[in-house]
Amino acid sequence: MILVRDVTLHIEDTMEEQEALRKALIKRLRVLPREILSFRILRESVDARKKDDIFFSYQLLVNLVDEDKYLKKNRNRPGVVPHYQDQPEELVLGDKDLIGRIIIVGFGPAGMFCGLKLARAGYRPLIVERGGSMIQRTAAVEQFWSTGQLDTESNVQFGEGGAGTFSDGKLTTRIKDLRVNEVLQALIEAGAPEEILYRNKPHVGTDLLKGVVMNVRREIIKLGGEIRFNALLEDLASENGQVTQVKINGEWTQCSAVILSPGHSARDTYDMLMKREVALEPKAFAVGLRVEHLQGDLDAVQYGKWASHPKLRASEYSLAAKASDGRGVYSFCMCPGGRVVNASTEEEHLCVNGMSYHARNLANANSAVVVSVGPKDFGENPWDGIAFQRDLERKAYIMGGSNWQAPVQLTEDFLNKRASRDLKNVLPAVTPGFQLAPVHELLPPVVTDSLIQGMRIFGSRIQGFDTKGVFTGVETRTSAPLRILRGKNLESVSHKGLYPCGEGAGYAGGIVSAAVDGIKVAEAIMTIYAPSKDAGQ
Repeated sequence: MILVRDVTLHIEDTMEEQEALRKALIKRLRVLPREILSFRILRESVDARKKDDIFFSYQLLVNLVDEDKYLKKNRNRPGVVPHYQDQPEELVLGDKDLIGRIIIVGFGPAGMFCGLKLARAGYRPLIVERGGSMIQRTAAVEQFWSTGQLDTESNVQFGEGGAGTFSDGKLTTRIKDLRVNEVLQALIEAGAPEEILYRNKPHVGTDLLKGVVMNVRREIIKLGGEIRFNALLEDLASENGQVTQVKINGEWTQCSAVILSPGHSARDTYDMLMKREVALEPKAFAVGLRVEHLQGDLDAVQYGKWASHPKLRASEYSLAAKASDGRGVYSFCMCPGGRVVNASTEEEHLCVNGMSYHARNLANANSAVVVSVGPKDFGENPWDGIAFQRDLERKAYIMGGSNWQAPVQLTEDFLNKRASRDLKNVLPAVTPGFQLAPVHELLPPVVTDSLIQGMRIFGSRIQGFDTKGVFTGVETRTSAPLRILRGKNLESVSHKGLYPCGEGAGYAGGIVSAAVDGIKVAEAIMTIYAPSKDAGQ
């Protein structure tokens, strides 16, 4: 096919998109209409650099009559080049017999796509998830948000789909891997909109993502896999450095391999791994607060007079700066038209996250604004990062009134380290509720000072960002606070047969990168073992 870059449509163009793009291609390529056999969008983004003159910019893949002849004749035409689709290397399956099951721990993106890859190849994995199924989990979350009754096993972090289920469903990733397309295609097959293939900064939204996850689960089961919910990994047994059994809900099960994809909040699982002397190390992560602004204010800054135009999606931002001490300060997990949610997993410990539906049509935008921290801040022991998180979450719980209300403060007051007396133009969209509090006293002073510096810089880039928002505390679960060490073969360096995987193991950051890591781990196991239709029976 032929790749055509920088095809643009003006926001005022009233023609239907496909018809307008075809017309633009005919003009750009200087061909007859009948010479364009087909085309599809490879990338789409909004060019709003000139607020009074907004365009949609496209990269298109075009199938022409006699493409070779056209390219020879037009080899110097700007932005028109041949397109070659890279193909993944063929995977050679191993021949070692399975003894017991391949067991996957955790049904977040990493465990889900690891399981899907194995199931499609005939390995029939057993997947165990400590939380409930989607329906059970959603009911538990809604009960917590409405009554304050927390289910420590099935909540915003634990359950079918993992932590990403109650989020914005972002599918952006910086990794360059052919498996990214495999992930996106699988999501579309399970019900995600096709636009995720080409939209700049694609997302699904928590409302659609729930159905997609359940459809992936159904396919795994249809292919012979098994998924057990409310099933907690309690222990590992090994002989001569090789994992041989796992203990799930009090029962031991023999296994050939264990894929460990527990998510970044499975603190009791980390504790068990330390007791079993699985190789771990502390790692840097980030902590901070959720900031909310009126979505309309952000749209006005980005889109100018076109802010309310029906063709435009809710505006987004991505901000980064360095504090005077060199610490990174950045926005994280931005949720346009969304809300802040209580994402706690432990009694009397409060943390928050952001969530959006596919439409992104609520009044407020939110994102985490966080500061990098590392072992120099909390200690060199693998458990020290978790203790650091828990201390902040305990303080946030108390600061909010010890009843699951999240502490909030106007950003302008936070920057001046003074108490907020009342709210102004932004009503916090946080469930189950909020309490005005001196949030500037919640975080360690070095983090607070870095946040203040970062917010002032961000305010110079987006008008009102630093003075017209509301902070909610506390954001601690940006990524895993430790890493489960693995070698080049993706196997634990201390325990053969144990495969750390995904964000909770310290090897991903987001839905797509975690899913890709799950596929990579599945492939590593597939090169060792042969499929076995009677595995586990």
